[in-house]
Amino acid sequence: MSKQISASINFNERKSTFKPMHGIGQPPMTGLSNSLFYYLKRAGMPYSRLHDVGGWLGGGLYVDIPNLFRDFDADENDPESYDFAFTDRIMENLVNANCEPYFRLGVSIENMHKLKTYRLFPPKDFAKWARICEHVIRHYNEGWANGYKFNITYWEIWNEPDDCFTDDMAAMWKGTPEEFYRLYSITAKHLKACFGDSIKVGGYGHCGVYEYAQDKELNGLDHEDTYIYDFTISFMHGFFKYQQETNAPIDFFSWHVYDNCHRSTREDFRVIAEHADYVRKILDRYGYTNAEHHLNEWNLHTYKKRRDEPIAAAKTLAFMLMMQDTSTDVMCYYDGHLGYSDYGAIINPDKGEPYRTYYAFMMYNTLYKMKNEVLTSIDTDRIFAQAAVDGRKGAIVLANPENEDISVKIEIKGFNATDAHILRIDEENRYTMTGEEFTNEITIPAYSCVEIKLFDLK
Repeated sequence: MSKQISASINFNERKSTFKPMHGIGQPPMTGLSNSLFYYLKRAGMPYSRLHDVGGWLGGGLYVDIPNLFRDFDADENDPESYDFAFTDRIMENLVNANCEPYFRLGVSIENMHKLKTYRLFPPKDFAKWARICEHVIRHYNEGWANGYKFNITYWEIWNEPDDCFTDDMAAMWKGTPEEFYRLYSITAKHLKACFGDSIKVGGYGHCGVYEYAQDKELNGLDHEDTYIYDFTISFMHGFFKYQQETNAPIDFFSWHVYDNCHRSTREDFRVIAEHADYVRKILDRYGYTNAEHHLNEWNLHTYKKRRDEPIAAAKTLAFMLMMQDTSTDVMCYYDGHLGYSDYGAIINPDKGEPYRTYYAFMMYNTLYKMKNEVLTSIDTDRIFAQAAVDGRKGAIVLANPENEDISVKIEIKGFNATDAHILRIDEENRYTMTGEEFTNEITIPAYSCVEIKLFDLK
């Protein structure tokens, strides 16, 4: 017997607009083919963050500054010094799929750095590195060097440099924290001087604020210093102090989380929502009150081997629905890559078709396309729900990441629904229209998702 709960959807009370919570990491590449980019467009994925594209060392071809500008001693003003060929192909394919590239300026992770490190050292000339980044932007936004006018918004300086406190862990940055602070400041100021508000510059792909509760600077709490504290929180305070002192611009701050939400109730997810609140407080504390903050790598890490099971879709959708109501501005799921890592949960590389996880992004996109978030209340912490309206169309999306069937009695206010379509993600369905009649009471089976499309046909 399913548990019964009540929910109320008031379409007369607008809360906000739906944010792009359904971006991804690198796109589903198959060599130079864009055949699977169709799935990005189908799910309306707003951004694809270009980090680790092509794998270790960027596959030697893609996105990374050492791949785009292969000889650091060359003339950065000469188009012949640049190799854009492979990155151009990805950028074209993304734009054609209506998925905006989110461009990381820096290098890919070097997981084998303990044996030998190739590209993680600070550039030998920070000002020249900034000018190289300038020309990359000019190529993609201003047509320089036989380029494009893509009007790409987000340009992220580096990724996870805060892994540098011990050499064994430094898979992204082999310099000191202070060297990174200076690299960011020089680069961000140069890029904003060149492009102004036509782009947004930020960084730095923070490893994660897992020790936020111990932040004695922000909260006045005493704590015993730990490696993870220095690994994340101390680095971040140093970064913001330096940028504040040097008057460096930060249009957005990016951060990551890989957490294990075992039960997936609001209580479990709430911890990650508190991460978002903490990041917002840090930005405000240092005077960056207008800066956005982006959770541009996330993965709940609970279903590594279960990415095609309904539980994966339910957890993923539940998290996106919850994060819509935090201060987070953009999210990018890690990862859309077609490789065989535990993180690639969008497309099955063996079959070239979506896992069930993918369809959670499609459900969220229904809300995103309607734009207008309306007041939704529900008397349980077991179900996650959001609703949207656009003229004579409405939608209600619910996710049940729990191992218990739940029956929801929904009171609808301010919308005269004369027709409804129900779509499900569960053991039998992959975002399938079921043909069942909507009677204001609906069962959400364990580990499943439901979308209710409402139409006022009068």
